[in-house]
Amino acid sequence: MSLEPSDAEQQARQLLAESLPRRWSHVVAVAGKARLIARELSEDGELLEATAWVHDVGYAPDLAITGFHPLDGARYLRDHGAPQRVVDLVAFHSSAWAEAEEFGVADELAEFDDEQTLLRDLLWYCDMTTGPDGTNLGFEDRMAEVRERYGPDHYVTRALDAGMDERRAAISRSRVWLTAVGLADQV
Repeated sequence: MSLEPSDAEQQARQLLAESLPRRWSHVVAVAGKARLIARELSEDGELLEATAWVHDVGYAPDLAITGFHPLDGARYLRDHGAPQRVVDLVAFHSSAWAEAEEFGVADELAEFDDEQTLLRDLLWYCDMTTGPDGTNLGFEDRMAEVRERYGPDHYVTRALDAGMDERRAAISRSRVWLTAVGLADQV
């Protein structure tokens, strides 16, 4: 797979659009935000958009090996020749380490690197301000939606708590940057 957003879109469409239409709606909206942001991101712009397209491919029924979508998606992308940064960004998107701890796959997730950059933060921002059906949500509303959808005892909800400080910090850094480049009201 190349770095081109159009190739990433096609790959994600093939894996998600028919089998998981609601998830596909989410991905389309996340990639739309990333496309707007990419215009201001210079060399990493295409990388952000491409990664946004494939960030949730691990949900595809044919790829769900472990059942932990960041890991399944990253392994699939790695095995299909995606650039390493795309693979790593997918593996660690939206504080996946906290969820990996709760799910019991933290050692496996350690195959990948969390680059902890503005690009990573912006991917998280796009994901964590987009509802499961593609609606635009504020960060706190999105976190409340996840809690409601999974319930109080689910590992995803427990992981929200474990990674919340990191999530909030990434959202805050993203908002500062988005304000500085004049995009805060657009995404």
